[in-house]
Amino acid sequence: MKKNILIVGSGDVGQRLLHQARQHAHWFATTRRASSRSALRQLGATPILLDLDRPHTLTKLQHLHWHSVIYLAPPPASGARDTRLRHFLSVILPSQASGLHFLYVSTTGVYGNCHGDWVSESRPLRPQSARAKRRVDAEQVLSRCARRHGWHLVILRAPGIYSGERLPVERVRSGIPAIQHEEDSYTNHIHADDLARLCWAATRSKKVSRAYNACDNSQLKMGEWFDQVAQAYGLEKPPRLSRQEVQARVSPALWSFMRESRRLSNARLLRELRVRLLWPTTQAFLECLRGGA
Repeated sequence: MKKNILIVGSGDVGQRLLHQARQHAHWFATTRRASSRSALRQLGATPILLDLDRPHTLTKLQHLHWHSVIYLAPPPASGARDTRLRHFLSVILPSQASGLHFLYVSTTGVYGNCHGDWVSESRPLRPQSARAKRRVDAEQVLSRCARRHGWHLVILRAPGIYSGERLPVERVRSGIPAIQHEEDSYTNHIHADDLARLCWAATRSKKVSRAYNACDNSQLKMGEWFDQVAQAYGLEKPPRLSRQEVQARVSPALWSFMRESRRLSNARLLRELRVRLLWPTTQAFLECLRGGA
């Protein structure tokens, strides 16, 4: 018998997941855009129109039951807590029995700046940006719910998600400088198709509560990533400046990404979820992209 699975936040990754696994379950997918309902139906899902910022629109979720929830919605853009997740949980908690499989896609920003150290899932969470602090809040709320209600909770901590449509081509073309190599930050990546496949694998995990670094095998500094993109598109590589000079030239929002450096270990992910990545490195994808151009 096919199981009922709810996707909360049916954007790019959610739609890739539906494309990959539509035949394996009865899918329901939330969206706040009425214009998205047709696309979700074509992908085999029953669309549910709601807005996580408006709790009264969530009442249609009451008394519905799912085997799994795949939560892909981002936190709000401000504040210290993920109020969207709290609104969602307040509605579904009364109707969900123990044994629910709950997958939450978080961010590797929860680790904060690790100064280039290797990072496993056992590293303490020390978020520095406001958005990462909201992600930690969400992880903690879900961990408490999982313990209290007997849920199977899987947290995928995703780094920079990319695809053919999600590459920093305009950033490279605009000539925004990168940090010189010896001062540069390490960056981490996962292709959107691979993240969708990891989401599907996580719904079948037997672990009661587990977090994974959902990243590929790349070991890149940020400037190297921009150089790869430049080469793939025949563009000039970004100029390299000192860390201090780059900070003075970019926006605070961009600098908040550039300042943090960590090298993520995906050993637990590959060992336990047993997913073979379609794109094990960014270079493999960009070479394929360049070859097909």
